[in-house]
Amino acid sequence: MAEDVEKVNPDLAVRDKEGKPYSVRYDQVNAMLLNEFLKEHKAFIEEQRILQETGSENRCIEVNRSSATARNGTSHGAAQRAGQANSESEHSGAHE
Repeated sequence: MAEDVEKVNPDLAVRDKEGKPYSVRYDQVNAMLLNEFLKEHKAFIEEQRILQETGSENRCIEVNRSSATARNGTSHGAAQRAGQANSESEHSGAHE
């Protein structure tokens, strides 16, 4: 068991006179696990904060886009249809 623990965290292994692991510092395992948990939790909280900021930015972009569309009185689809109508009328005039 001490050999396996040494591979993961050498500081938790107790060594004999020859330097080979023979025991585990079980009293330190809880502290190490708590420390690792806190690091992961802090990273998770930071990721959540970034996602919330990104989501807020995306919502602001959508609101701005909607406001601009409302001010212009057209939507992207209406603008495309208007462009197609103009193109069709140009082509029909060429055939007359």
